[in-house]
Amino acid sequence: MTARMSHRWSTSLATLLVLAVPLAAGPAVAAGKDVTYRAALNGSSEVPATTSPGQGEITATFDPATKHLSWSGRYSGLTGPVTAAHFHGPAKTGENAGVLVPVTAASSPFTGEATLDDAKAADLAAGRLYFNIHTAANPKGEIRGQLERAP
Repeated sequence: MTARMSHRWSTSLATLLVLAVPLAAGPAVAAGKDVTYRAALNGSSEVPATTSPGQGEITATFDPATKHLSWSGRYSGLTGPVTAAHFHGPAKTGENAGVLVPVTAASSPFTGEATLDDAKAADLAAGRLYFNIHTAANPKGEIRGQLERAP
């Protein structure tokens, strides 16, 4: 092989490797990317709706690879102290469902984390989870919001 052919072959191989590395790493990086979900919490989203002046929000970050869910939220204006807070599902907006993940939210702001099983992870991705906060005056839920994938 001549020196010119060897140089051309080396350059071609180097170009191929530079182009192939992002392709090989791309899907692995995309698969491990966290997904953010948000919900605005208010009384009109409860089922049935409440007249609570309370409001709040929750932001949840989900890692599809580990199924780890972490969240932070805040609320104000509730009719009294929080007696319970939960992620519920599976349910579409306007439907009620059972508790999936209990949350400690005795004060605002609050944070937490959990690992979801496959069914809960699928319901989250499909938009079938909601979050609500309960008080003594509203034992079935005072403020609520459907978790939606953030843009």
